[in-house]
Amino acid sequence: MEVEWEEHCCVPQVEKLVPMYHKTDVLGLQTHLRDKFGIWSSNGSSVEEILNNFKDIVSKSIELFVPHKILKKTPDPEYYSKEVKRLEITDKKAYYRRKLGMHHLEELKQLSKQLLAANKKAQSSF
Repeated sequence: MEVEWEEHCCVPQVEKLVPMYHKTDVLGLQTHLRDKFGIWSSNGSSVEEILNNFKDIVSKSIELFVPHKILKKTPDPEYYSKEVKRLEITDKKAYYRRKLGMHHLEELKQLSKQLLAANKKAQSSF
């Protein structure tokens, strides 16, 4: 019984490997690609083989010279209710619309106050 509970109720944490292109070792990448160009252009008798060689070289270059980081999705706090989540979404939408006019800014202020109040209420009841 305990195993079934873990399978149905435990939420796995989602991790995603993301390349950080802005921190690429550009000089190393350029020299590596220049060195491999001769191998890439001379190998292969068909277009598919040449394309596959090219893809392999580029993917290995990205692995070597582009650093990666792991993004972890953090779960919502346990005290979040449906109302708090709904207010959070509408508050985020209002935040992006705030530059469109003064009435959108007023709407954002009102929603932010409601969100804070609902958040405090949910936290205290938890």
